[in-house]
Parts: sequence; C-alpha cells; structure tokens
Amino acid sequence: MDNNQKPESNKSLPPHEESKDLGANAKGIWQNIKALIRELLEIRHDTDRESTIEAVKKDISFKGHNAWILIFSIFVASIGLNVSSTAVVIGAMLISPLMGPIVGVGMSVAINDVLTLRKSFINLGLMVGLSVLTAYIYFLVSPVKEETPELIARTYPTILDVLVAIFGGLALIVAKTKKGTIASVILGVAIATALMPPLCTVGYGLAIGNWSYAGGALYLFSINAVFIALSTFVVTKVLGFPLVKYVNSKRRRRTAQIASTIAVIVMIPSVILFVFLLQEQLFESKAKDFIANVMRYDGTETIKSSYDYKEKSIEVYLIGKRVPKTIITTWQKQLEDIEALKETELVIHQGEDPSGAIDELSMQVRSGILEDLYMKNQELIENKDEKIALLEYEISKYRNSNFSFSDLSQEAKINYDGIEELGYSNLITTNFAKTDTIPTFTVGWKDDLKTSQISEQKQRFERWLKVRLKLDTLQVKSVN
Repeated sequence: MDNNQKPESNKSLPPHEESKDLGANAKGIWQNIKALIRELLEIRHDTDRESTIEAVKKDISFKGHNAWILIFSIFVASIGLNVSSTAVVIGAMLISPLMGPIVGVGMSVAINDVLTLRKSFINLGLMVGLSVLTAYIYFLVSPVKEETPELIARTYPTILDVLVAIFGGLALIVAKTKKGTIASVILGVAIATALMPPLCTVGYGLAIGNWSYAGGALYLFSINAVFIALSTFVVTKVLGFPLVKYVNSKRRRRTAQIASTIAVIVMIPSVILFVFLLQEQLFESKAKDFIANVMRYDGTETIKSSYDYKEKSIEVYLIGKRVPKTIITTWQKQLEDIEALKETELVIHQGEDPSGAIDELSMQVRSGILEDLYMKNQELIENKDEKIALLEYEISKYRNSNFSFSDLSQEAKINYDGIEELGYSNLITTNFAKTDTIPTFTVGWKDDLKTSQISEQKQRFERWLKVRLKLDTLQVKSVN
C-alpha cells in the first residue's frame, strides 16, 4: 500500500456522528425561524413610550374644538342612522374624538397614574353625556322616527362586537406606540369599534321612550369602551411603560393598589360577559345547525324558528305533512345529546295544532306575503290616491247626471219664460293629456228676446243649474 495514498473522501461517518450533525442542523433551523419570527413581530425597539404617553394625555382633554367636533359628528351619525345610511355613519365615526379618554383610562391604570385616570373618567363622562343629549335632541325634533336596520343593529352586543373591540383596541394602542403614529390604523379602529352609533341609539331610545333600545345600546357602548381600555392596559404592560413615580413610597403603593383594583373590577365583569356572549352565540349556532340538519321529515318544511338562550327553548313552526309525536320525541333526545343545547326545550307548532298557535303563524305568513306584494308593486300604485280622487270625481258627476230631465225642464220653464227649447247631453272632451265629461245644456230662446236679455237669462240659468244639480262644472249653449 502506498503511504502517500489519501483516505477516501466519501467514507461514511459513524451513526452517532450523523445523529449529532442532524441535531445540530435542526437546532440551527429552529434558531433561524425564531429569529425571523422575533424580527417580524418585535415592536419594543420601535416603541416611543414617552411620546405615546404625551399623545394619549393630549387626546384626553375634552373642550373647545373637541366638544364642537363631537356635537357635529353626533348629528351626522344620528342622521345616518335615521336614514339607514352606512356611508354617513362611517363618516361620522371618522371625525369623532371619543377614543381619547377610553385609551387614557387603560393606559393610566397600567402606569399607576391616578391623576390621568381621574381626568380620563371625567372627560369620558362628559363626552358620553353630551353625545346622548345631542342625539336625544335630534331624534326628539326629527319627524322621522322609524326603526331602521342601522338603529336596530346597535341595540344589543354580540360576541362579534366583543371580538372587534378587543382586536380593534389592540391595533389602536399598538399604532399609537409606534414612532410616527399610524393614522390610518386609528381611523380604521374608529370605524370598526363603532363607539358613536350606540350612543346615538341611546338618544333615539330615550326620544321615543323605548328603554330597551336605550339600555341595550348603552350596554354595547360600554362593552366596546371596556375592551378597548383593557386592550390598552395589556399592551402598555407588555411593552413595559414606566410607572409614574411618587416621592412618597406609601402613596405609590396605595396608588398601585387602587389602579390594580380598578383593573380587576373592569376585567372580571368583562370576562364574565365575554363568556356569556360566547355561550349565547354558540347556543344559537348549534340551534340553527340542529334545525337545518336534524329536524328533517318528508313532506314537511320549516317556515319559521326562534331561539331563546335565557329561557333555554327552541321554537319551530312547521308546515306540510304532520310530524308524528315519536319523531318529535326522537328530536328532543337528540337535542339533549348536544352539549351546548342540554336542558333545552323543543317547541313544535304544526298545521293541526289545537292550541291555535298555527292560526297566529298563518296570520304572520299572510301579512308577510301581503307586505312583499305591496313592496313589489309600490311603483305601480304610488299614485293611487290621485287615481281614487279622479274616479270619485267621475262617479260623482255620473251620480249628479242621474236626474229627471222632465222635472228639470218644467222648473226651468216656470223660472225662465224666455226659454223656447231645452236640450241636455254629456259632452266628452280631451286635450290629449286627459279626457273629461262635461254636462251640457242647449237652450233655444224666444225670437222676441234681445241679445242682452238672452245673455242675462243665460247667466242666471247657468247659476241656477249649478245649484240645482250640485255641479261645479257644466256648460249652457244657446242655439239661436
């Protein structure tokens, strides 16, 4: 063997060495992925804490220009809700200054700033009060008070409203903490969280005396405000905003305790509400799925259904072939097997229900059909009042023409001795825009009457005919 011969380069490594290399490579890939994610999501290095605190405090103040901007934006939002215009409502939300005090509450709790917290609460209360008062005055004087879809949508919160408030609040405070605030994000959050329309709906509910609407809308506003403040609190803590320092350490501890207590008071009801709304949403979702996929019977259709989470009941109206009680019992058992629908009562209304509930349903169905027909034909009958008035006028003319010509001619002969001959007919005329029927009398006068006498008696005769026949329009023509 040649001593100068080099070892083979493709000689395989021992198994334990290969395992070490694979482990090292996997570890390196994982470290690279973590570094990429950290670089992608890291926001601490680009956070301007001092400028953020200063900007938030500046936006809390509510006076002068902000007050007038709020009043005008409330009027705009109220008009948009009144006419159910989504575009107008969005425009009002863009110019509303409601966000400032809410973000101030969340941040001041996070940094133990009691003075800023007190100022935020005072300004938030003023803003809410002024908003509701403005909306109340508008809807009180507005001649249009119908319940529009835009108003109804703001009368009670859903789980979607809570989720929008949470993630919208997170986006808002993250945008505010960035060096060079992202204005487009703040405007987007103002639209998404929709703080202003619920306050306008509160004013609407008070104006029409509907306390349910007012309470539900105020509830929706409170949910949005609480979760925006809560999101601000969490992000401020995560980003490590400096706590407010007090000379007196005892006061600092007391302030921290107050701030923590407020945070807990806000968080606990919010979490409870979130869980409740989540359960309610899950209940309705499972109920819809149960009715669509489980409640099936040949020859039977579901025409209406309703769900009540508080009462734990599902009410279904069926039409067509009657479902046997055994099938309904099977449906009830299947309902109890679904975790979200346990202890829920299934109420079925059918065509032969002796309780009479189907009669009420039939009335509702007929009412709905009639309403649809009316809406589809609205353009065809929009001038119905004018048409009816015209027909009534025509009928009245024909009624008045139903008189005794013989009796009338005898009366005319007695009252007007100059009449030699009298005729009557209905003259049909048109100007090619409309056609009219005019009662027409033709009079032949005695030959010894002068022209002036004929003219005078003709005028008197025409006035007498109008009174005698109760007609506003007729003609008297002379034949000589």
